[in-house]
Amino acid sequence: MNLKEVEYIVKISEERNVTRAAEKLFITPSALNQQLIHLEKEIGTPLFFRARSGWTPTEAGEVYLAAARELLRIKRETYNRLQDIVTTKRGSLSIGFPPERGASMFTRVYPAFHREYPDIVINVCEVSVRKQQQMISRGELDIGFMTLRENQQTDDEYILINSEELLLAVPAIHPLCQEAAAPGTGPYLDLDISLLREEPFALMYKESTMRGVADSIFRQAEFTPTVLFETARAQTILDMVEARMCCGLVSANYVTPEYRNIAFFCLPNHPTWNITASYKKGSYLSKPARFFIQLAADYWKQ
Repeated sequence: MNLKEVEYIVKISEERNVTRAAEKLFITPSALNQQLIHLEKEIGTPLFFRARSGWTPTEAGEVYLAAARELLRIKRETYNRLQDIVTTKRGSLSIGFPPERGASMFTRVYPAFHREYPDIVINVCEVSVRKQQQMISRGELDIGFMTLRENQQTDDEYILINSEELLLAVPAIHPLCQEAAAPGTGPYLDLDISLLREEPFALMYKESTMRGVADSIFRQAEFTPTVLFETARAQTILDMVEARMCCGLVSANYVTPEYRNIAFFCLPNHPTWNITASYKKGSYLSKPARFFIQLAADYWKQ
């Protein structure tokens, strides 16, 4: 398998369209299409189903792509090892983080990284935790920064950076705020979430790791909440709580003094989840990758 050819086929799969893939590869669509046709003739079967809605891999295409992604991962890892050996500071690093919170981390730590590794190009991907896990498994990401519980981890490697407590957010005027107990081990008064079983909630979308944690909290409290709204942003949950529309569950990281109309409470059992850095099991973490993880860890531990 020619590595350039491999890159072409993987890009077609990612873009699901020859024209868009050709633009990303800086070649003409006709040249890319000819490369694909030549390969399919050589193999003896199509690699993609062609449709106006998008190209999808055939069974043969899936087999080819699995091997192709592994070859590209091996190439990238080999170059990382060689760069560390010769102490060169050139190359690239692909990093994933979830939308909303990851961007603020990146903008804070990138200047320090760039000073140390000015010739390392970082490719940033803002996607959900589940999508990051898939990309790491396929060798498409060097590092993924994720918030999740241990039972939500895959078989890949995870480095614990920090743990965050999950808090209950309630409109400050809600009468049940008076039912809060004296503070225990957490930073806020404790409130039993079962007291809010008749209240509507704004929650993260169903596929998110945060929603999985929230659902387990409701199961332990033995009730199914009325879900008023689902979102991909914790900020939206807090905005709705502040507007007195509902209650919510958020991690402590999102609590800021600006939310004067929200009362935050610890749950009696003080549930937490973890901020982690993840990478493919058995793969090599380059010096730049380890340095970036350390910068991110310092940021999240502040």
